[in-house]
Amino acid sequence: MSVTLVNPAELPAIDVYHQVSIAEGTKLVFVAGQVAWETEPDLAAQVEQCYVNVAAALAAAGATFDDVAKLNFSVVDWTPDKMPALLDGVARGAAKVGTTAKPPATLIGVAALDVPEHLVEIEAVAVR
Repeated sequence: MSVTLVNPAELPAIDVYHQVSIAEGTKLVFVAGQVAWETEPDLAAQVEQCYVNVAAALAAAGATFDDVAKLNFSVVDWTPDKMPALLDGVARGAAKVGTTAKPPATLIGVAALDVPEHLVEIEAVAVR
């Protein structure tokens, strides 16, 4: 595996992702923000579809979620009460694409995405 995920003892242990990824490899893969074009306006369902889309993009580059060094989530009108739906979508998406990797992630609340129907966009950086 080209990415080692670590939670240093000096940092808070967070269940949903690791604080650090150590990437070794020769090929960087940058996946543009993925959205759910054909999914109902449901945050969990859209996160799940975004994971499927990211996995497809990674596969096109010869990579998998195990190679992901960093994820970025942009969520429309973010409030903490949306966290259960986001985590549900992550769990469903991860199960669908067959990964247990929990790379470092950044969640950013945004006012809007490209079209009003899109509630979330996920981008990835991988090392192969």
